[in-house]
Amino acid sequence: MKKLSFGLPKGSLQESTIGMMKNAGYRVYVSSRSYYPSIDDDEMSVRLIRPQDMARYIEKGIIDAGLTGQDWVEEAGADVRCVEKLVYAKQQLTKVRWVLAVPEDSPVKSVEDLQGKRISTELVNVTKKYLEEKGIHAEVEFSHGATEAKAPDLVDAIVELTETGSSLRANKLRIIETVTESATVFITNHKSWEDPWKRQKIENLAILFHGAIIARDKVGLKMNISNEGLDALLEKLPALRTPTISQLSGNAGYAIETILDESVVRNIIPELKRVGAEGIIEYPLNKVIL
Repeated sequence: MKKLSFGLPKGSLQESTIGMMKNAGYRVYVSSRSYYPSIDDDEMSVRLIRPQDMARYIEKGIIDAGLTGQDWVEEAGADVRCVEKLVYAKQQLTKVRWVLAVPEDSPVKSVEDLQGKRISTELVNVTKKYLEEKGIHAEVEFSHGATEAKAPDLVDAIVELTETGSSLRANKLRIIETVTESATVFITNHKSWEDPWKRQKIENLAILFHGAIIARDKVGLKMNISNEGLDALLEKLPALRTPTISQLSGNAGYAIETILDESVVRNIIPELKRVGAEGIIEYPLNKVIL
């Protein structure tokens, strides 16, 4: 049987990726003692790989496809194909940022003030390129971890990954500038992409992954409305597309079904009730395929 080898990012993205894949229709089971998770798809084999290493293994064809950060693809300088950009991170549906940060009491106010200074980061190559574009000559050293603890005693500044900035603030660090933004990307190598079977499998995964990401901040909504209340209800009802309207038996009114952003539901349900909606049901979604 043909198989697609798939790289699952180990570490901070691991749990959110497993959750995303579950909504896409794939159940992945990870043992604490194994780097080879099981998956309920006989056409796939899965391996846990650090996001920092993912692009290199895929570029070399050791793994057919996988999920990692765009930042690590750029850091590796890997020649891979980006099949789909999937905006999700460890905590929320958002891009993450690599930021230049200094201690709160540092005299450094901008990147220009780092001329001749020392910077610590895991993202060495991207940071060097950023400084070069700014015309700044600074020493950039690789950090093996605990980067936030290295300023000010060991280095003048750091470049660190953040979603909310809360960890930096907790360590009394001040953000100067954003070096780069990153999102999770689904990548493959050129040889796997040229294989018709693997390409179709990868494209299928991309469609389902994308649908699972879209669905994470949306819900379905069902309700009934009288004939007289239909127009007033439709004025209140935003929709991903136009809502589905079905006539109830006996000309008793209409059944309405739609998809909308979860963030607006709590405000719109009372309004729908006020214009006569009945039997309002909110339900979660696994995938939304546009």
